Amino acid sequence: MQIITSKDNETVKNIKKLKDRKYRDLNNEFIIEGIKLVKEAISENFMIKKIIICEECLENEIIDEKTLYEIAKYECIYVTKKIFESISDVTHPQGILAVVEKNNKKPINYKEDIVLVLDGLQDPGNLGTILRTIDSANLSQIIVSKETVDAYNPKVVRSTMGAIFRVNIVQTDNLKETLKEFKKHKYKIMSTSLGATESIYDIDYNKKVLVIGNEANGVSKEILDFADEKVIIPMLGKTESLNASVATSIIVYEYVRRKIKGHL
Repeated sequence: MQIITSKDNETVKNIKKLKDRKYRDLNNEFIIEGIKLVKEAISENFMIKKIIICEECLENEIIDEKTLYEIAKYECIYVTKKIFESISDVTHPQGILAVVEKNNKKPINYKEDIVLVLDGLQDPGNLGTILRTIDSANLSQIIVSKETVDAYNPKVVRSTMGAIFRVNIVQTDNLKETLKEFKKHKYKIMSTSLGATESIYDIDYNKKVLVIGNEANGVSKEILDFADEKVIIPMLGKTESLNASVATSIIVYEYVRRKIKGHL
């Protein structure tokens, strides 16, 4: 078993580059880290390019035998602890990561009841939580504007807890044009807005595109003006607005509640 010991190794340098969005976009690849995410990628038949393992990880038996058997089917690269820490994005790495291909070539599915759109969301934790939420609601896709934080950012990937392997992430360079296409497919555009008077509990959730805006500024004026409906989450306290991922979860689970009760 050959172990890479040099930080100047070409493979090591290429993996480090994937911390930068420019290279993730260029190579159509991103990094997943930790035993759970690697296992999930394998079980979801994700395109794994290579798996990088810290030699001490094997010595400490951090990876179970079943997982070792599974990862042996892929190209495995072994590195020293020092090298692994230099390519890892976490403080206490588990000693295993993988380079995988982005799953972003699928077209938009115009048959789902509701579709979530993010307009300029910036916080990686919010995006990761939102991906987990829509995955838990059995929704298969999300549309993100070009101003939205990169879905393949390592912090986003970790916070999805594996949902990133099951949700089709569609980035659009022109959000308004994308929304026009949804309208052609008989969807109505529904935007959250603090100035709205219609409650999320008083609308229907059939063929709706839900637009969630930037954490600080909300949905952009252009998209807000284009929306068919503007909705608000009723609040009893003095707080005027909610965290973007919390607001999304509340709205998505109002949809889930109705779906379960057969009201859709």
